[in-house]
Amino acid sequence: MKRIYFFIPLLVLTCSIMAKNDAHPQKFKHSEGKSVAFDAERLTRIDSVFQDLVRRGEIPHAVTFVAHHGNIVHFKAFGWRDKEKEIPCQRDDIFRMASQTKAITATGVLMLMEEGKILLDDPVKKYIPAFAHPQVLVSFNEKDSSYTTRPANKDITIRHLLTHTSGISYGTDPNNPMMKIFAKKGIPPLNSLNPITLKEVVEKLASCPLEHDPGEKFTYGMSVDVLGYLIEVVSKMPVDQYFKEKIFEPLGMNDTYFYVPKEKQNRIVTLYQKEQNKALQPSSNVLYQTFPYSGAQTLFSTGAGLSGTVEDYAKFCQMILNGGEFNGKRILGRKTVELMRRNQVNDLRGEIGFGLAFDDFRPQYLHLTMASEGSLRWGGMFGTDYLIDPKEDLIMLFYINWQTDNSVTDVKVLFHNLVYQALK
Repeated sequence: MKRIYFFIPLLVLTCSIMAKNDAHPQKFKHSEGKSVAFDAERLTRIDSVFQDLVRRGEIPHAVTFVAHHGNIVHFKAFGWRDKEKEIPCQRDDIFRMASQTKAITATGVLMLMEEGKILLDDPVKKYIPAFAHPQVLVSFNEKDSSYTTRPANKDITIRHLLTHTSGISYGTDPNNPMMKIFAKKGIPPLNSLNPITLKEVVEKLASCPLEHDPGEKFTYGMSVDVLGYLIEVVSKMPVDQYFKEKIFEPLGMNDTYFYVPKEKQNRIVTLYQKEQNKALQPSSNVLYQTFPYSGAQTLFSTGAGLSGTVEDYAKFCQMILNGGEFNGKRILGRKTVELMRRNQVNDLRGEIGFGLAFDDFRPQYLHLTMASEGSLRWGGMFGTDYLIDPKEDLIMLFYINWQTDNSVTDVKVLFHNLVYQALK
């Protein structure tokens, strides 16, 4: 009887550990064609649709990844890494992820919060004094790019930066005076081939006017680059090293970089451009085409600078889905992930919400998507995209590298629909 009394608690503890690991898978398992959650025949529609898009010259390539409860149910590569050289696209090809960098940066900031080093409603000027006196743009003179400002009605906080409500925009819209202001200040668009650092970029940003008072609007822009420099200031580490040690290595993200090492550069896909009624061709934008492997390589753009593989980023997505842990490593606490997922911007984006790193699919938005309420989504300007659906215990990633106009099919939504229609 004593032995029975000893083994019963041990059995209960073992079952509890097994149940926890099952609830939060720590490694991906390959279940292609075997998942009970998906209709295998309907799932093959992904293959036929994207093979046809490649055949017709509508897309250059794609890598698709679907994992349910940690089981990879679909993982395919289509098309060409380099169409002109007839080099096929492979599942481990490296893509320019652009704004998918932002969620990595947000995670790094929240790790500092969990260590008690910052609070989300701290003013940024506490850590970066250049933001001590934020100004709001009042008027702009097109002739000489001069402008007038007024003092902002409040300080910019870390939360404002995480939620894109700081008033800091991107200087890439030709219809926005900020494009000329940023250009005059020497602020690079997204990335740079020149010898400039993140600190220098952020200090230049701090000298520019805001588009509006902090907290008043959702203005997508370079707020997350400011957060990257904040990480450097608070952690006393270069942000590329911080990402590597705190996020990439623990999660097993071994193919994600600001600048791809020489021995892996042959796996970088060619960036293409596609406009209506025109053939696919390699992008002529030298910066966008070459920044992962050329230039001075001194700017760590924490808003848009990372490149990597689909499976690497899937590990990050699974960590979020698991409530902060993957690969046997806890990156964030469960309650922190819950905070990340909550809509932080009320109605500033209309029907869709935004948390501390991603779109938040709140009820008002569900008529526009097959995804579940509470799903999280973001992507990058070169076409990469991910969606995390906690209700379905599902992640899906679609990777492509191209520049398109508005006439081209929204392939990421096409992919979402093809995944959801196959669920039983």
